[in-house]
Amino acid sequence: MSDTFNSQYPSTEHLRDRARQRTPRFVFEYLEGGCFSEINLRRNTEEIREVQLKPWYLNDFAGASTTTELFGKTYDAPFGIAPIGLQGLIWPRATEILAKAARQHNIPFILSTVATASIETVAELTEGNAWFQLYHPAETELRDKLLSRVEAAGFPVLVILADTPTFAYRPKEIRNGLSIPPKMSMRNITQMMMHPTWSFGQLLAGAPEFKTMKPYIPKGLTMKHLGLFMNKTFSGRLNTDKIKAIRDRWQGKLVVKGIVNADDAEKAIRLGADGIIVSNHGGRQLDAGQSTIKPLTSLAKEFGTRTTLMIDSGVRSGPDIACALASGAKFAFMGRSFMYGVGALGASGGDHTIIMLKRQLQQVMEQIACERVSDFPNHLVNG
Repeated sequence: MSDTFNSQYPSTEHLRDRARQRTPRFVFEYLEGGCFSEINLRRNTEEIREVQLKPWYLNDFAGASTTTELFGKTYDAPFGIAPIGLQGLIWPRATEILAKAARQHNIPFILSTVATASIETVAELTEGNAWFQLYHPAETELRDKLLSRVEAAGFPVLVILADTPTFAYRPKEIRNGLSIPPKMSMRNITQMMMHPTWSFGQLLAGAPEFKTMKPYIPKGLTMKHLGLFMNKTFSGRLNTDKIKAIRDRWQGKLVVKGIVNADDAEKAIRLGADGIIVSNHGGRQLDAGQSTIKPLTSLAKEFGTRTTLMIDSGVRSGPDIACALASGAKFAFMGRSFMYGVGALGASGGDHTIIMLKRQLQQVMEQIACERVSDFPNHLVNG
């Protein structure tokens, strides 16, 4: 197994700074950006870091293990790689880099419907161990075609997205021409010319495409019409009928991502969801919403024994993972941290980031005398 750790970048903050230097500004702002004034984007991480952990220094301690069982599979760590659209725009072949690293280090990788590698490619790289996140199509026929491909690829878990009922208002993307319809400005072209490593990598990899969706996209569309096609193709808002139809058809584990209140959690569980990811889409949809750690804490009290609760949005580091687990999550997913890693270090960025996060989490567990991941709630201050 690859074991690539670069001591020049021992934290997510170091990776972020390096990734910002290596990518065009419009690309970095796509990765970093939230909606409106980005209040909830900041709140996510800030409030996770308000959680405090309680150490036990005089207890017997047999050592810490980060291994975690989730949906009948044992993973090497209680965190995974969240789905991100257009990963290949942020760094050439980023989807493939992260999928391969996830398999090597035995953590889950979630492939987005609008990622830049296909279901079949990721299935090969992960040996069928990836999860798939479905943006719900407007047409049932397309939904069934996608689900058939996911089934054929052997993916064990399907994640359906609840937290993107509308196309978000993201000022940075609008200014940079990445809204619908997209457009490329001279400013963007100038930025690409100033980052030759990124640009040359894109030339070698080929222009980023929605590879999973490619068979269904009419040939010869301009960038403008492609954006309009994608916006029209996905209906966005979930409802109980859509979830029930998928549950009836999908034989694997089913997870609903984007749940932040008890009413929606109750509906998802009654409809047969096996798990819930508490998420606000990385602070990219609703600026006036709660951070993810607040609803996680309340949902864990009510539903922690009834379903598998997970979290994404705002989790950036090993200590953040520990605080999320102490607050009731069984598992944490991260997107930006891994993309910073790939943006900073290219092909070795996935390996480096996973190793870094494992080491950080291991140190926290050893410091507070937490032997198992399931013991984290015992270390929550005021828990």
